[in-house]
Amino acid sequence: MAEDDLTAHRAASEAAPACATVEVGARRMSIEDVVAIACARAGVALNADADWRARIERGAAFLRERLAAGATVYGVNTGYGDACVVNVPPELVEALPLQLTRYHGCGMGRLLDSAETRAVIAARLNSLAYGYSGVRVVLLERLADLINFDILPRIPAEGSVGASGDLTPLSYVAAALVGERDVQFDARVRPAAGVWAELNRTPLQLAPKEGLALMNGTAVMTGLACLAFARAAQLTRLAARLTALSTVALDGRAAHFDAMIFDVKPHAGQAQAAAWIREDLAGREDTAGQRLQDRYSIRCAPHVIGVAQDALSWVRRDVENELNSANDNPLIDVDGERVLHGGNFYGGHIAFAMDSLKTAVANLADLMDRQFALIVDDKFNNGLPRNLSGASAARAPISHGFKAVQISSSAWTAEALKLTMPASVFSRSTEAHNQDKVSMGTIAARDCLRVIELTEQVAAAHTLAAVQAARLRLSVTAGAELTAPLARFVERVGELSAFVGDDRPLERDLRELTQCIADGGLVGACPPAGAMSEASR
Repeated sequence: MAEDDLTAHRAASEAAPACATVEVGARRMSIEDVVAIACARAGVALNADADWRARIERGAAFLRERLAAGATVYGVNTGYGDACVVNVPPELVEALPLQLTRYHGCGMGRLLDSAETRAVIAARLNSLAYGYSGVRVVLLERLADLINFDILPRIPAEGSVGASGDLTPLSYVAAALVGERDVQFDARVRPAAGVWAELNRTPLQLAPKEGLALMNGTAVMTGLACLAFARAAQLTRLAARLTALSTVALDGRAAHFDAMIFDVKPHAGQAQAAAWIREDLAGREDTAGQRLQDRYSIRCAPHVIGVAQDALSWVRRDVENELNSANDNPLIDVDGERVLHGGNFYGGHIAFAMDSLKTAVANLADLMDRQFALIVDDKFNNGLPRNLSGASAARAPISHGFKAVQISSSAWTAEALKLTMPASVFSRSTEAHNQDKVSMGTIAARDCLRVIELTEQVAAAHTLAAVQAARLRLSVTAGAELTAPLARFVERVGELSAFVGDDRPLERDLRELTQCIADGGLVGACPPAGAMSEASR
């Protein structure tokens, strides 16, 4: 890369997160911070405070002093895991970290995508910045470079049992820092060493504990959990809006969402879901000719959505606690001058949070699929055309509207429900029975993201159908109209997918709308970086 190009690239990389920079070090990071970094809407800057930087360096210096004094420190002058009883001679201590990064280079499966990779790096950087890991400031600076220059290690998704942390996937982050393996840079796959050279950086030579500090933590599962949280939160809001739109499409009753019903069963998430639906139906009057009670997928929708909404409150707590933790082993207590051997790499809280969240989200998929089934079926949709066909009367006999989309929605829903088997109960004894109880947190997080992906596809299908049904309702029912929020929603969806008159393939519409949902484009994007929940403060 020519010097002018390098200067331009640096300027672009540093300017890319123009809307925000997330400070790392001596502050709590929020899920929204991680999502902003992951989506390339924010870069990172290390705390400029001299005392914070000095404390980081004191940890690394204290560790070297202990080694010089002849102390035995796990993973620094001993072997790893079950090999902790093997003493490493002094002349090999400096070589040990690189060995760790190399022999863990055995990941398989798909590669984490760009957003997932940035989230992982952000989570690892934030954990090490708490100053209990015995690493140097230069290591934190190199991790920040990965984010700010968008140098993305190619991390295989499979190979972690979630304790001792995410060893194998995080070895790809460590390898990138030392100039080994490939990275993605400027939209190309490149050798890491060449990228550092172009950026006038020297590949990092790991200090005695730095390989272990990078790899022996929960950053992969935690980074993925942050992304899962944000997308699940968007789905709860979208499910409420689609319930309101389906109520209109089915000519259903707004009274099912009266505030009194939810005051006397005081689950906060359930009340919030009902409030969202009421806002979307504000001003809608029920009539005597309507069915007395709508079916459960409409009437009980706040009760289903509310479970997910309430789960998000404690999922946030546990994910942000993990995000803002020192989670490698051993830990360095620089103030107390101690080395503490423990098990903070165990990802049990993330595992349980992701197992629970994926179940709550799969129930949203099931809810939306059931609503879709009602509005597409002329036996239940109160006068709308069979399969929501918008074809002319002459073409109606050969038109099938949303029939195939509903079948596909059922397939996606079934797959999401199948994946709700909890990962956290499938602990396997590994590594010569040293790691004999493990969390499976990374598998749980990956499963959760897959359930969310499938649910977003269901939501896209339901959105297209509900908007089609609402348009048809306006045409077949005298006096029918949409409230302002629903009218804006229908208009927004119409920008992505036109009314389905004669049958046409809908794959492109579904793909674009699914991506829009994943990005928060239908119900509002995630809060900006720096926005923190009360639980985070």
